[in-house]
Amino acid sequence: MEKGLVFIALGSNLETPISQIQRAFNELGRLTDTQLIKHSSLYRSAPVGRLDQPDFINAVAQIKTGLAPLDLLSALLAIEHKQGRVRESLNAPRTLDLDILLYDALQCNDAGLIIPHPRMIHRAFVLQPLIEIAPDCQIPGYGPIAPLLAACKDQELLKINS
Repeated sequence: MEKGLVFIALGSNLETPISQIQRAFNELGRLTDTQLIKHSSLYRSAPVGRLDQPDFINAVAQIKTGLAPLDLLSALLAIEHKQGRVRESLNAPRTLDLDILLYDALQCNDAGLIIPHPRMIHRAFVLQPLIEIAPDCQIPGYGPIAPLLAACKDQELLKINS
């Protein structure tokens, strides 16, 4: 099987979020039949939904993998668990959140996995790091990133110098 080109969103707002994201980059590169190609800078963003929690640190990673989408999802959930993720409720604080944004040009609507990620087009904290590492990327069903990011201009995002 040819390896798929995948973009993964990373987010954390608990237990030293910058370290959580950096550890997750390393874990992504250790997945079976997977290479970490590159990752974005880190960005600080306000929480979505529940505002009574710390700001998030966000990034996007690009990988090449031989794992099928559902197998990759299982591997990402295992990384989250390894890094202390507890699933309380939607938009709750978390040590690590890993979401498959894009998997090649695949469009998938399974019970446990939707690709492209259904909320990515409305989130500057996903689109800005994505356009940083893949400026010509097209989101299946939506097109180029730049106009989608422009529509999120009211969302404050701070690039972290590391």
